[in-house]
Amino acid sequence: MTAPLIEVRSLHRYFGSPARPVRAVDDVSFTIQPGETLGLVGESGSGKSTIGRTLLRLIESTSGQVLYRGEDLGAASSSRMRTLRSKLQMIFQDPYASLNPKMRVNEILGEALQVHGLARGRDARERRIAELLELVGLRPEHASRYPHEFSGGQRQRIGVARALAVEPEFIVADEPLSALDVSIQAQVVNLLCDLRDRLSLTMLFISHDLDVVEYLCDRVVVLYLGRVMEVGPTAALFAQPLHPYSQALLAASPKPDPEHKSEYAPLKGDMPSPVNPPSGCVFRTRCPHAIEACATARPELRDMGQGRFKACIRDDITPAAALST
Repeated sequence: MTAPLIEVRSLHRYFGSPARPVRAVDDVSFTIQPGETLGLVGESGSGKSTIGRTLLRLIESTSGQVLYRGEDLGAASSSRMRTLRSKLQMIFQDPYASLNPKMRVNEILGEALQVHGLARGRDARERRIAELLELVGLRPEHASRYPHEFSGGQRQRIGVARALAVEPEFIVADEPLSALDVSIQAQVVNLLCDLRDRLSLTMLFISHDLDVVEYLCDRVVVLYLGRVMEVGPTAALFAQPLHPYSQALLAASPKPDPEHKSEYAPLKGDMPSPVNPPSGCVFRTRCPHAIEACATARPELRDMGQGRFKACIRDDITPAAALST
């Protein structure tokens, strides 16, 4: 089997004081294979964006490791990280806040090229900027404009172009559609699909939109309160989710058919505070299948076969059982 491009080992990221930590990410492990798009899903506050930023060392981890081609990024020096930044890029959630409003598009893209020593010289830089704009569906003449002269979808395309400017291998796309109108979200999704295939990109796609994740991603990691609940191939996980939380997420996902009734119990209640997470299984306070044993030991991810893993002590939660609860 091919070695993973990205490997996350027992990643922790706590905020606040040591006496009262906010456990934003609590012992998370997964891998991403070269050319794979891995979806990371969960409710707001589950730790998705924190994982994405920690992977790229935009924020430091509390403990654990993130390996890129076997190299521990946490142990890399500042100079080494500057070199690695050209291989590891991010598409941010808000295209309005992520672009400097005082810089023209050619300055925004040219800055990335200059920092990493790419497309040296004015003519080469202008050619590369024109290529990048065409690559994301914009015109070369857009290079002279400011961000405020573009629509939200166009601004996100500029953000994608900036990430691609340094020819990365791995991109974290952090909720790249959530700030966009529904009418243009599909355009950006199709753009990401096209670029992934044309450029052989590896991607961590963070989203709460399960329909987009199902369309775009090869595998999915389901996150709840900073912990991984389930991992599996996208088609298998959406067809038959194994963990009660995955089942609840699918039950809550909007469906175009108003008559559609989910075969799973809907999610109830609010997520507990990461300052004081429940003992044992962190999902047990909202789980319709929780038993006394769920309050003691924390369930680890178990290999269920065929590339599927779940963190649950119960194996008797079928769709019929979930519906009858």
